[in-house]
Amino acid sequence: MPCPSRSDELVFFVNGRKVIERNADPEVTLLTFLRKNLRLTGTKYACGRGSCGACTVMVSKQDPMSKKIRHFSITACLVPICSLYGTAVTTVEGVGSIKTKLHPVQERIAKSHGTQCGFCTPGMVMSIYTLLRNQPQPSEDQLMEALGGNLCRCTGYRPILESGRTFCVESNGCQQKGTGKCCLDRGENDSFSHGKSSDISTELFMKDEFQPLDPTQELIFPPELLRMAENPEKRTLTFHGERVTWISPGTLKDLLELKVKHPEAPLILGNTSLGPAIKSQGHFHPILLYPARISELSMVSKTSEGLTMGAGCSLAQVKDILAERISELPEEKTQTYRALLKHLKSLAGQQIRNMASLGGHIISRHYNSDLNPILAVGNATLNLISEEGTRQIPLNEHFLAGLASADLKPEEILESVYIPHSQKWEFVSAFRQAQCQQNALADVNAGMRVLFKEGTDTIEDLSIVYGGVGVTTISAHKSCQQLLGRRWNELMLNEACRLLLDEISLPGSAPGGRVEFKRTLVVSFLFKFYLEGLQELKRLVKLFSVPDCLHYPEISDLSALEDFPVTVPQGVQRYQSVDSHQPLQDPIGRPIMHLSGLKHATGEAIFCDDIPKVDKELFMALVTSTRAHAKIISIDLSEALELPGVLDVITAKDIPGTNGAEDDKLLPVDEVLCVGQIICAVVAETDVQAKRAIERIKITYEDLEPVIFTIEDAIKHNSFLCPEKKLEQGNIEEAFEKVDQVVEGEVHVGGQEHFYMETQTVLVIPKTEDKELDIYVSTQDPAHVQKTVSSTLNIPINRITCHVKRVGGGFGGKVGRPAVLGAIAAVGAIKTGHPIRLVLDREDDMLITGGRHPLFGKYKVGFMNNGRIKALDIECFINGGCTLDDSEQVIEFLVLKLENAYKIQNLRFRGRACMTNLPSNTAFRGFGFPQGTLVTESCITAVAAKCGFLPEKIREKNMYKTVDKTIYKQAFNPETLIRCWNECLDKSSFHSRRMQVEEFNKKNYWKKKGIAIIPMKFTVGFAATSYHQAAALVHIYTDGSVLVTHGGNELGQGIHTKMLQVASRELKIPMSYMHICETSTATVPNTIATAASIGSDVNGRAVQNACQILLKRLEPVIKKNPEGTWEDWVKAAFEQRISLSATGYFRGYKAFMDWEKGEGDPFPYYVYGAACSEVEIDCLTGAHKKIRADIVMDASCSLNPAIDIGQIEGSFIQGMGLYTTEELKYSPEGVLYSRGPDDYKIPTITDVPVEFNVSLLSSSHTPLTIYSSKGLGESGMFLGSAVFFAIADAVATAHRERGIAEDFTVKSPATPEWVRMACADRFTEMVFHIFRSEKMTC
Repeated sequence: MPCPSRSDELVFFVNGRKVIERNADPEVTLLTFLRKNLRLTGTKYACGRGSCGACTVMVSKQDPMSKKIRHFSITACLVPICSLYGTAVTTVEGVGSIKTKLHPVQERIAKSHGTQCGFCTPGMVMSIYTLLRNQPQPSEDQLMEALGGNLCRCTGYRPILESGRTFCVESNGCQQKGTGKCCLDRGENDSFSHGKSSDISTELFMKDEFQPLDPTQELIFPPELLRMAENPEKRTLTFHGERVTWISPGTLKDLLELKVKHPEAPLILGNTSLGPAIKSQGHFHPILLYPARISELSMVSKTSEGLTMGAGCSLAQVKDILAERISELPEEKTQTYRALLKHLKSLAGQQIRNMASLGGHIISRHYNSDLNPILAVGNATLNLISEEGTRQIPLNEHFLAGLASADLKPEEILESVYIPHSQKWEFVSAFRQAQCQQNALADVNAGMRVLFKEGTDTIEDLSIVYGGVGVTTISAHKSCQQLLGRRWNELMLNEACRLLLDEISLPGSAPGGRVEFKRTLVVSFLFKFYLEGLQELKRLVKLFSVPDCLHYPEISDLSALEDFPVTVPQGVQRYQSVDSHQPLQDPIGRPIMHLSGLKHATGEAIFCDDIPKVDKELFMALVTSTRAHAKIISIDLSEALELPGVLDVITAKDIPGTNGAEDDKLLPVDEVLCVGQIICAVVAETDVQAKRAIERIKITYEDLEPVIFTIEDAIKHNSFLCPEKKLEQGNIEEAFEKVDQVVEGEVHVGGQEHFYMETQTVLVIPKTEDKELDIYVSTQDPAHVQKTVSSTLNIPINRITCHVKRVGGGFGGKVGRPAVLGAIAAVGAIKTGHPIRLVLDREDDMLITGGRHPLFGKYKVGFMNNGRIKALDIECFINGGCTLDDSEQVIEFLVLKLENAYKIQNLRFRGRACMTNLPSNTAFRGFGFPQGTLVTESCITAVAAKCGFLPEKIREKNMYKTVDKTIYKQAFNPETLIRCWNECLDKSSFHSRRMQVEEFNKKNYWKKKGIAIIPMKFTVGFAATSYHQAAALVHIYTDGSVLVTHGGNELGQGIHTKMLQVASRELKIPMSYMHICETSTATVPNTIATAASIGSDVNGRAVQNACQILLKRLEPVIKKNPEGTWEDWVKAAFEQRISLSATGYFRGYKAFMDWEKGEGDPFPYYVYGAACSEVEIDCLTGAHKKIRADIVMDASCSLNPAIDIGQIEGSFIQGMGLYTTEELKYSPEGVLYSRGPDDYKIPTITDVPVEFNVSLLSSSHTPLTIYSSKGLGESGMFLGSAVFFAIADAVATAHRERGIAEDFTVKSPATPEWVRMACADRFTEMVFHIFRSEKMTC
């Protein structure tokens, strides 16, 4: 709200330095202020909704009650700077620096290899650092809690946790500590195959080298802020922004007066609800009231009847208060408190709990609120206050429904919440089910309370409230009333289920959909509550010697009661030690820390958007299509161009050169093919101005037919992007006639979002002469960006230089897309003459860029009764989206790799890429293999089910056994594959654990365990020789220092680290002499994308070649002075006019594929591996727990085992996400719903298997590659399917026990919905009958 009044001064501290902001804008967040005003770029933007933790900082302030300094981790992207008055902010730069002194947290996360791309690392550091400021010796549980709100897409979390555990009080430490062995380090045969244990190392870092944590060395809380806290400012503080006024009253009286004056103004504390709504839903409030300085709103009062907590208490404080009260009171009085505490542990992440207030959570009344259902059944009362006085209203179904008669009046505020103690014979429980265990919004949650008539099992009072099943939280009041006076038995349960399903009726349009699943959870939760009630009655009967006439649950029923605990993962990483004769200076084969690891940890590693603002720089924002298939009738730019700060709007007419390809335009001329297609781009002075202008551009469409979204629709409309790809061997029709059995099935694999932590970013700087451009871009393929910009602008390639310092994660998503964005930004730069910065918001990135191709596969498999497969026919269709992109190559690779590890005589593989009206899908780690091979492995599982054998037996029987040829006639030796399989069986103790799983399943009806082991034959590289070439440029300077440049890009996979290891070995000098600056098209031209797992292979050979050339030149100098130093030799060479610069080149591995003949040598080599996973599922909710994962991978001779193991772990966890939690959801109009971490769930720290072991196969060699190493960037992705098949194994056990016929339709991901509905039981049957009767009625 524009206001002529003068603002107050905003005073706070950042990293010990005072900040006085005289014109604080309430719409500016702390993240923006840190990055743009203070140039502290260590704090990263990744989601803008507080859900990923990349922008975590620490806020410190004095607690007004205890007078102690409290430290909180918070997400800076949600915190308005106006809320920081009187606080101290610490960012990663204030913790430590490579220029001054590292903090132990920073040192340990880097040296423990807990950083890959490094974009999430500052947030991780700040979460651990804040924990240590509050708890210098935390427990492992506290560490897990502290990191629960931080996402990482690269590492798989294990090394991050390992670094944090070095600070923890040892609880369940290794029992053989100090012996050089580990209690986890044994298999069934208790030995290492193919190598003595002395050749195997299990240490990737040395804890003894870490500097100790010294709490006395931390930044002190600023004395000025202490003085301010002791004499708090009572007057109202006001901050006027361009559009919004922020008012912070100092007293309750002032607040109540302001609420009368501004009744529509919301109260804001943590901004965790209002912030995302303003950002994503366009909510706008001209006045915001900030009551954080009012002590009455933070008061806590304990009485003999209950507990009153101020509405201003944060959820983290509520959690601590409840825990304290539970410890003080008898259990019978704390039933409601325990239920609340249970949900508070999984509600959001630590940062959000630190920010969000109790009052804000209640008043927001989100339909899936985790606390409101419990507060409602617990008979909580809301204490309201206004100028007129106080009053109380119950937190009941009327309040939750937002009825005016039961709500706050406009001038009222919520002062506190009263929660009464529970009483004897009263029980309260809480239930929730979400896509993953923690930091995820609930699909359905519930609070349930029952009061029994003393000494009986008769219901005296009953209250059940659900969240997630309607537009508001819903009470089952009618059902509860009808059940009063009933006994707590099976008859009551059946009647209650019927009543609930009748009362809690979900329409098909219910929020979030998934109606049958949610209805099933409604009764599943009730059943759990019923069992809990029986357990409590049983306990009380024993306690009070009540006549034992009650019915108690069967032992098999008790498995339904326990929730899966959050457990700190542990594990062993095994790799082959370097030869004892290898010089200490030679780094090859050693677990060297990532070159940028320490800079990642201090925030000093510069990413693309961290580059300081350039003179006259402008910001670009993209306008995207809102229609899936339409003709563009008109684009009206007039309103946008009139806005302040807006300079121009770039459209297709502004492109001076080529506007993309005929069927894939950079900017459309007259037709759009999907929602999210870029139509034009606004150029403005600031990002805020550019984004506001987007809303003012009016586009008129005329819808076109057909509109195709699914693969099934594409098949129906014969809509394909390229010809069918086909491979065949043997006589498949004849083979099907001769087999004992034939099974046909379908496999559906969902898509996957790359979710690189750093969104797509480009900075284009036009130079003043010769049409030159410098482009700083986050890409895997700078040469492709360079070429695309050249053709778009119609200027020669040699005028364009692309720079890539580092990339914050790519996974294939930064191969093609950055070229499109770079070209559009370059058009803007040329047209305006200004530098252009383009940074995609997470929502836009997910909407625009596409991801992994969804797949629909059909198979027909013929086999003998002994499990030998004789014929296999697979047809796969992938959803390519609206343009070709990489879809043809993806379907080619998918078909080539379909056979996986199996030798089957008669095969037919076919594949088509479908054209649909969705954003074009693109390259993604594994490139078709993770989707296609899931079809193959599903065939194996189906054969096992039909034959009555275990799947591992069928896999073993059909695996390649001897030197052979693949379906495309490429020869290979499966010896290493078989070794990986056997070693994985041994290391995982598979056979004994299979028996334990079976034993567990016999005893437990509602919980089932599953175990699976999966082999892998993964192909590395591109199917074309020219894509395997690489070049390098190595300079030796006269001081002896060496600069290495090569064509690979640092994505987090440690390619620069490995290149310096190669150069160090070849030049025989330490890595400390060497440096890599960046990847640049000006130093190494015509590069190939860093992809297909071969970046280190081919660039390593180029660096090796350059170094060998240089060393050969130096040979005469060294011979002349063999006792000289490196510096002596370099100086002498210079004086003798010997060139100290060399270009290295590698022509590439030979690779080709003839699709006409169906044969070739498309891949240079294979990576083999095997993974075993064990899970436990909850049949009532669909939740699962990953108990253990064991991976054996053939890395041959690893260049750097720490980096390679990190790649394996990270890709395994990413694959696990693909197959279990990552689900893309679209509207019927083709709009992507899941556009951020709130809705799209990548694995979190609690998803890591409880035991996670990785072994690199020892004594393996590959003469073809550099130092006999292998590329491991992608191969672990498919091994994540071991978790999927373990879940499927558990579900199959439930099927057999329930007498359900085997279903050969496989769906991935195995979400809780899929698992729950697959475990059919009487509750799903109830829902099915109701659903069927509703349909008949309709």
